Amino acid sequence: MAIYKIFPTKDTTLYSEFKSTNTGLDEIIEVSSYLKEDTPQVSRYLIKFSSTEMADVIDNKIGAKTWSAYLKTFAADITGLNLESKLYFYPASGSWGMGTGHFNDSPLVDNGAGWVWRTYSGSNQWNTSGFGNYATGSYPSTNPGGGTWYTGSALGLNVVHTQSFTYSDNIDTEVDVTTTIHTWDSGGLANEGFLVKNQDSSEFVDNRNNDSYYKFFSIDTHTIYPPQLEFRWNDYIFNTGSSTNSIITTPSSFISIYNNVETYYSGSISKMRFAVVPKYPTRQFQTSSLYTTNYYLPEDTSLYAIKDTYTNEMVIDFDEDYTKIGADATSSYFKLYLSGFEPERHYSVLVKTIIDGDTIIYDEDITFKVEESGIVFGTRSLNP
Repeated sequence: MAIYKIFPTKDTTLYSEFKSTNTGLDEIIEVSSYLKEDTPQVSRYLIKFSSTEMADVIDNKIGAKTWSAYLKTFAADITGLNLESKLYFYPASGSWGMGTGHFNDSPLVDNGAGWVWRTYSGSNQWNTSGFGNYATGSYPSTNPGGGTWYTGSALGLNVVHTQSFTYSDNIDTEVDVTTTIHTWDSGGLANEGFLVKNQDSSEFVDNRNNDSYYKFFSIDTHTIYPPQLEFRWNDYIFNTGSSTNSIITTPSSFISIYNNVETYYSGSISKMRFAVVPKYPTRQFQTSSLYTTNYYLPEDTSLYAIKDTYTNEMVIDFDEDYTKIGADATSSYFKLYLSGFEPERHYSVLVKTIIDGDTIIYDEDITFKVEESGIVFGTRSLNP
């Protein structure tokens, strides 16, 4: 029942057509394969998340629990999908500089990674031979460069991650990269981020019918869709202890969060506690209000979700493994990690549960706002 998001520290796209161009400040990161004046060209993108932030999540938030990590990017424009297309997500090999360039800069800016250079034009070329243990690259002999990355045999773990696309699939990416994060956490590989590219069979193809463009929002986007690394783990506990309160058994119920302060700072953690009462309580003789007794949401089947109030986009969707609503002697609750929520946005809490055989989703106008705040992370680093 725990999900924690972090944003990238840097990203950029490498274009084979523009060997020294840097695009570190573009609002788009791109994977493409296209024919330009009868010459096949491609693009690949690099993206990196802070070792310090990842270590803080693993050490101080998750602890000894089992976890998974997902790389999520959000589509700006996808064209040229074949019946089945596939993107590959590799741990990058070799340090690289983000730079401050844009795709259409004139004169071009070359102070960061490009197709040929890792750091800036004229310094530190991408390896094209002698890659080192587990590392490799891919390029035509007439146009060397395009980054280097680790293969699936690294440390005996599968660190090659993929996502397939068809016409019926969601075109955002949500890729399980857990094994790569584990190798960074153990110190087996240095964290140089991810390199994302087309499958080899779709790159440098001399066929215009093969043209495809995957454009995703970058960290520099002015939208609410920057890339994210999402950690998920199960810390679900349902233990009501000494409480004599009952589990709600009527679908017609009022649900609210009674400790909702409505405005939270980014990076804060809140245990959101539910007040649950039936709309039509059973008639009985008593001297106090029927609405003073709090009920529990059903065990194992109650889930929460968070959506952007104005766009209705799911920020955290219902998940039977990671968004279960727990309980203690006080109330039903879930723990909400506000890191990774876009600041200056309003969000709504939804509840999904099964009562008397009916699956019910409650959208009770439970809203809150996230504001910007400075965040201090732990001191251990995976790999500086």
